[in-house]
Amino acid sequence: MTATSSEVLAGVAEQFPVLRNRRFDGRPVAYLDSAATSQTPDPVIDAMTSYYTESRASVHRGVYPLAEEATDLYEGARDRIASWLGSTPEETIFTANATAAINMVAYTWGRQNVNRGDLVVLTEMEHHSNIVPWQLLCQDREAELAYVPVTGDGLLDLDALDALLERGPRLVAVVHVSNVLGTVNPIASIARRAHAAGAVVVVDGTQAVPQMPVWLPDLDVDFYAWTGHKAYGPTGIGVLHGRRALLEEMPPFIGGGHMIRTVAANESTWTELPGKFEAGTSQIAEAIGLGAAVDWIRALGVDAIRGHEQALVAETLERLASSEVPGVSVQGPLSAADRGALVSFTLDGAHPHDVADILGKLGVCVRAGHHCAQPLMRCLGVHATTRASFAVHNSSDDIQRLIDGLGVVRKTLQLD
Repeated sequence: MTATSSEVLAGVAEQFPVLRNRRFDGRPVAYLDSAATSQTPDPVIDAMTSYYTESRASVHRGVYPLAEEATDLYEGARDRIASWLGSTPEETIFTANATAAINMVAYTWGRQNVNRGDLVVLTEMEHHSNIVPWQLLCQDREAELAYVPVTGDGLLDLDALDALLERGPRLVAVVHVSNVLGTVNPIASIARRAHAAGAVVVVDGTQAVPQMPVWLPDLDVDFYAWTGHKAYGPTGIGVLHGRRALLEEMPPFIGGGHMIRTVAANESTWTELPGKFEAGTSQIAEAIGLGAAVDWIRALGVDAIRGHEQALVAETLERLASSEVPGVSVQGPLSAADRGALVSFTLDGAHPHDVADILGKLGVCVRAGHHCAQPLMRCLGVHATTRASFAVHNSSDDIQRLIDGLGVVRKTLQLD
């Protein structure tokens, strides 16, 4: 008999130190904020500790054995990260985070290719990291910015996208999974349409990579950005996967050591990919940690992770729609099949920050605010939402604590 996703992931919560060790007023942590930052499992911490305690040296430039060992660990992590998503090491660039990755595209490819009067297309469900860099680019280049609207059920209006594509935009930037609505966008279809219109496609894959199968050759996008700290890895490292032909044409984003081939008095030449975009001392421990996180995810199985988290989302949607917690309004698609591993909601008569504060005192960690998506909040007609987001370590017990906690919120704020 085939094991269920939950059976495959049974006991995995014990691999997370914070979940093992921390208590709030005697209660264990119900961590429901992985869409902001995931918890980090022991194998990732161990890999980084091992580098610091056994292989600490700079990479690439040293010829002594310790430096060569560190370089092998660092570049080995890149190789595994690239192969996991179907990319190549040359097309896999380490950055500080997804924000830095998207800015790299905007400041290099964008300033080479977007000109006065050109059109850049975004969507209303983008994170600020996939809005602000394009605003700055369009202001600098005197280009036009347009947005694909979100429908009432939390999906992208693809007819409106097609209308914008008829205008021949230079670039389309879109999120793979919304960090507010949970919407899983049809990236392969969007990319086909955009390419047919002559546009380059940039995807924010931050929420998608940790929780669902992502295979870049099938998506056929030009740039795909994600970050380590939402994928069970460390902070301080992100990844940009780019189409090699475009990366070859782009100028460096930051100048300095390592990214050069030659430096003369008045000009320099650049090294091969990916080094051209990785100036200075690398995020060595962070890359090694992210490589370990990818190994850990692959060992669990992304399909098992997706199945487990979808089941949790479905249970949460069902319970929030029941009479257990009156006054709840869920944002986004109402089917777990159309969602990533999160549920955003409002509670009538309660500010989301108050909801999160009261839940936090009960050991239930949720996020409240605009989630770095203020344009989307205006479209939804709310100032903020409360967001519960799931990961491999969550269970129905965490959902029960959320539901019980919302009952406490109602009593504390005298909503009953």
